Amino acid sequence: MSADIASGRSYRPGLFQRLYDLTDLDARPAPVQEQDATESVADILQPDEKRKRERFIPVTRFALLDRLTMPYLWPAGQAAEARRFFRYLDYWRQQQYFALLLDLEQTYETFSPDSDLLMTRNFSEEERDSLKHRVFEGVESLLQRANYERIDPTDVEMILTRDSHYGLDLNVDMKAFERIAIYYRGASNQKYERRSVRKFLRKEEFNVPIFQRLFIMFKLKPFETRVAEVMREKKCNRVQAEKCVERARHHMPPGISDRNIYLKLFKNIPRTDVEMIFPNTEVRFRSFDKLRLGVTAGGGLGMGAFGAAGKIALLASNPIAAMGALAGLGGIAVRQAMGFFNQKQRYMVVMAQNLYFHTMADNRSVILKIAARGAEEDVKEEMLLYSVLAKEKSTRADLPSIDLAIESYLTRTFGIKVDFEIDDALDRLIRDGIVVEKPDGTLVTLPPAQAAKHIDDKWDLFLDYLPDSVSTEGYEFEGGSVPPAV
Repeated sequence: MSADIASGRSYRPGLFQRLYDLTDLDARPAPVQEQDATESVADILQPDEKRKRERFIPVTRFALLDRLTMPYLWPAGQAAEARRFFRYLDYWRQQQYFALLLDLEQTYETFSPDSDLLMTRNFSEEERDSLKHRVFEGVESLLQRANYERIDPTDVEMILTRDSHYGLDLNVDMKAFERIAIYYRGASNQKYERRSVRKFLRKEEFNVPIFQRLFIMFKLKPFETRVAEVMREKKCNRVQAEKCVERARHHMPPGISDRNIYLKLFKNIPRTDVEMIFPNTEVRFRSFDKLRLGVTAGGGLGMGAFGAAGKIALLASNPIAAMGALAGLGGIAVRQAMGFFNQKQRYMVVMAQNLYFHTMADNRSVILKIAARGAEEDVKEEMLLYSVLAKEKSTRADLPSIDLAIESYLTRTFGIKVDFEIDDALDRLIRDGIVVEKPDGTLVTLPPAQAAKHIDDKWDLFLDYLPDSVSTEGYEFEGGSVPPAV
């Protein structure tokens, strides 16, 4: 940025090039090719400097609004108009997302485990299957708009990571789920402290790779479906398969149902402890604990048996002493067994305590939170793009350069590296009439005052064209008793 602009003395032509420091654009590296939207384990567990950039812009829209509407960045008088337009755009985008939620909330009500409303509509299994797909597709669409990254749930290596920040050995049976979706946003590092033996028990700081936001949505397989699968997999009869499925579901929280769809949102989850977020997580003993408890139990039982052997031999002559020796040996065995149970219980407490502080939202509240974040991401992208297009003559051919310019601006201003989604932002601005693309590819942008007036006019027509949320699935109950709440 030039000295004139930095000092705020006056606005000059060529702001696009100075604001985003594009004088050396030809020397910049080529844009990274688009990658698959699904993150693999190799990408997830890589150090930050080697991982692909996220689309998430970790800056509030309020901070961007203040930075992008500084008076020296606009021609005289336009900074205030630009700020007014951005505020209109923010409210407009939020309202559009709320309209999208009307249908999604109605669809999810059928599968909500927390609903306190009467279920007055009856659905066939075919209709429930259709509604289930609509819930998953609708929520995943919101996640994509909120710039969440998808994790492939079939990647067993990621799920079964051995390195654990909390020192737990966790196991998850992925075959228990009929459908599951896992997304994250904001992969970063968080500082923790621990005492180090090498530093004579003094505290030292270390970084833990985390997901700032981690989302999971799942539906369990019906009990009968899972029993049939176990019968095929293990070549066993139905009774044995039912016991196996019941034993596996014993690890899940009480009250969980295979007819509901569950949504969970967590914060600051260590990337090596993703297994904690699943409902059927099983805590296992680590190799060190098995060795320690095994040596302790073996040594205790061995010494107890050695000491009791002489007294047991006197069973005929002194039965009381022999029975006392047997009782003591049994007490040692019970105490050693309780050591195993207590250690596992301590692991469960550790997991429960940490999940308590990591949990952000459940079920319907997750949908509301993600929709709000989706609107915020859209507004941030649109403000950044509009700030360039409104000041410079641009064509569609300039988009790669503008994309790099905006990413450079975010890096220099906030110290963040993102993969800016310029095409999506442009499509939304064109769809709302803020930007018009001419046949030759020229992008004509409404000035801030006209853009604000344009949004104002769209608000006046918004309710006139509000779609009616009509579902063709199911039918209303008529007469008789009202079904119980879900």
